[in-house]
Amino acid sequence: MLLVVSAIKLVAEIALLSLAGQWLLGLLAGPHREANVFYQLLSVLTRPFVKLARLLSPRAVLDAHLPLVAFLLLVLTWVAATLAKVSLCVEIGVQLCR
Repeated sequence: MLLVVSAIKLVAEIALLSLAGQWLLGLLAGPHREANVFYQLLSVLTRPFVKLARLLSPRAVLDAHLPLVAFLLLVLTWVAATLAKVSLCVEIGVQLCR
């Protein structure tokens, strides 16, 4: 169970960093960001989470806001996984959690 929780936490961390990197690179690249290779790579990494955010959010949410929704959902997932991991570590003992 600890492995599953750790894997979920890791996927959330990678997706969060990809979304943050894509946002920052979008600010730096400006209107030509779609031509940037690294922006496209980060877009490929974050696309599944943005699509999931579209499925979970109501139609009133604009498509431009979906990356923010995905980011917030991933933050909630990361917090839940962190709390679950702490709970498991306390239950089985901190020495076995390392």
